[in-house]
Amino acid sequence: MDGATRLSWRVEGMDCAACVAKVTMAVERLPGVSDVEVNLMAERMSLTLAPPGEAAAVVRQVEALGYATRPEPATGAAGKTAAGASCPDHDPAGHAHDRATVHAHGEQDPSDAERPWWRTGKAMLVWALGALVAGAYLLSLALPQDHYWLFLAATLIALVPFGRRAVALARAGSPFSIETLMCTAALGAVVIGAAEEAAIVVLLFAVGELLENVAAGRARAGIRALAALIPRVALRLRTDGGTEQIAPDRLAVGDLVLVRPGDRVPCDGIILDGRSALDESPVTGESIPVARGPGDAVRAGSINTDGALRLRVTHAASDNTIARIIRMVEDATASRAPTQRFIERFSAWWTPGAMGVALLVILLPPFLLGWDWSTSLYRGLAVLLIACPCALVISVPAAMASGLSAGARRGLLIKGGAALEAIGAARAVAFDKTGTLTEGRPRVTDVIAAPGREADEVIGLAAAVEQGSAHPLAKAILAEASARGLTLAPVRDAAAIPGRAVAATLHDRQVEVGSPRHAAERGVALGGLAEALERLEGEGKTVSVALIDGALLGLIALRDEPRADAAAGIAALHAQGVAAVMLTGDNARTGAAIAGALGMGVKAELLPDDKLREIAALRAQGAVVMVGDGINDAPALAAATVGVAMGGGTDVALETADAAVLKDRVSGVSELVGLSRATMANVKQNVAVAVGLKAVFLGTTLVGTTGLWPAILADTGATVLVTLNALRLLRWKPAA
Repeated sequence: MDGATRLSWRVEGMDCAACVAKVTMAVERLPGVSDVEVNLMAERMSLTLAPPGEAAAVVRQVEALGYATRPEPATGAAGKTAAGASCPDHDPAGHAHDRATVHAHGEQDPSDAERPWWRTGKAMLVWALGALVAGAYLLSLALPQDHYWLFLAATLIALVPFGRRAVALARAGSPFSIETLMCTAALGAVVIGAAEEAAIVVLLFAVGELLENVAAGRARAGIRALAALIPRVALRLRTDGGTEQIAPDRLAVGDLVLVRPGDRVPCDGIILDGRSALDESPVTGESIPVARGPGDAVRAGSINTDGALRLRVTHAASDNTIARIIRMVEDATASRAPTQRFIERFSAWWTPGAMGVALLVILLPPFLLGWDWSTSLYRGLAVLLIACPCALVISVPAAMASGLSAGARRGLLIKGGAALEAIGAARAVAFDKTGTLTEGRPRVTDVIAAPGREADEVIGLAAAVEQGSAHPLAKAILAEASARGLTLAPVRDAAAIPGRAVAATLHDRQVEVGSPRHAAERGVALGGLAEALERLEGEGKTVSVALIDGALLGLIALRDEPRADAAAGIAALHAQGVAAVMLTGDNARTGAAIAGALGMGVKAELLPDDKLREIAALRAQGAVVMVGDGINDAPALAAATVGVAMGGGTDVALETADAAVLKDRVSGVSELVGLSRATMANVKQNVAVAVGLKAVFLGTTLVGTTGLWPAILADTGATVLVTLNALRLLRWKPAA
């Protein structure tokens, strides 16, 4: 779109999915506005603005709804940095500005995030309305004859902020808002002489909004706690060997950093010097410190327990593990699960339908049941208040946000409510073998040369072909060549045959390293080495066949041990009623040996296309989760209902799949299933409470047992209960 600019604002005061819907609908109606994205947990609104749209108009529209805005930097189509229009010292009551002011900054004010809930704008409104109602009550004791007028004045004053918002929402395309329901009921109560109840209704509505604000704040606090894992100071090494203290966000890729014993690691990096045990539990949830040494990667936020380390920074602060986790969780909370989308569609019809039912309660009973008009009007207004869908709307996203935050604290990253909901419904989990069920650090155990060849020749030529490959088996062959002190010859025309072999030209001779299946397809007879091949595979080893100019060069056997917790992790899945199967390109005997030891099924000798067919077959029987290393299994991860990467926090692991297990433990998969099921159980409880309380109060209202303020309490009380229930998930722990 010509002249279009991507703008971003921080929007303060959003508490639930209904707030997101209000802001989105209001802004989408403005000229020049498209691609509106509103993130509840990040409190961020992004949109594309093209002429004749104005940033100032966007700000006025949002602030008219009662939300505060603050611009954030955004990149325009031409690559320039632009900011939304708003002044940070805007009127807290929500007054719009007359002109746009472009700011050069866009950082969130930390004081807002750290402000206690009782000092927020919504809390101030509750205290003011509470004082107003209490003052009216005290004055009514002294002036009983003016009882009605005192509460009428209190009600009308209390309705001002909500009435303004209801009008703004109606003008923005949301005439059947929650505010409209409440204002209509309160004004109706005033008309029939129930001014005291009307004032209490407005106060309880404000209390309900405050509780939603507290719930959203608690969920956001869980995300902010991740950011607190980064230390305030990093020790950057100078060229003269000294150190200087700088903020971690000033570290650049390639900088050298000193991490002393007891310090938190300030960046993602690679260890150059030193050895230590790192406590990675703040990031991955792994409780046992992990030994790290030169060449090993470390994550920001880990705690160095003993030895001093010298690191080279590999990621800037904006792209380190903690930053990516925070972005993932924030984006995940903006992704709606199927259950949440259903509730939102339902609530969109609920409110106008409820107004219609309330109107019927007012009009029909005087003719059918003999009620007087005052009684039918009073009970119709109560039905209108019972219909407020606040608790129902917040029931699903509150539980989802808490579940996603609880998982992130334990190294279980899930990219949205849809994936979180689907994981627990899985009937089968398919695992890749190398790097997933196994440690991913195979070593060469046997080298058997063909007649007339030497073992060093086999390893040297194979390693030369494998140069530059990141595959675990290639690394093992290269490590063996290094251990033997072999010098690798340069190669040319290196190429990979997916799922079969790698090949290259070396000294004008074609050298290939691949699977026994590849050798068989090339028509190479193993001769006397066939028996050795069978024996090695029977021992659970992976065997690569080296060929030179289409003739047998030798066999290289490698062994990759299963992860220490693999058997326990598979057993935990079985206990949850979930089947587990290994999908591997390795030979059938090796696959069967490892799968048998772990107590799971196996499909071996699979090419990438074969894995896709196996995933499709499993999906035909129900939801299926695919677990891989996030690098070689991208097609299978994408084909499964939910793809889970066990990549130790690598870029690919965090970006490829629908979820990631940072702790590199197979048991993390069963923990994902447990978290999903706990979250969905919480969702069902919340919906039952929200709907159940309304049903009870609807019955008591129609028979005259309860009145107006208990009616609004049905929604406020349900909001309290579903909020508290959702917050329980923040304390979720995996089953022992």
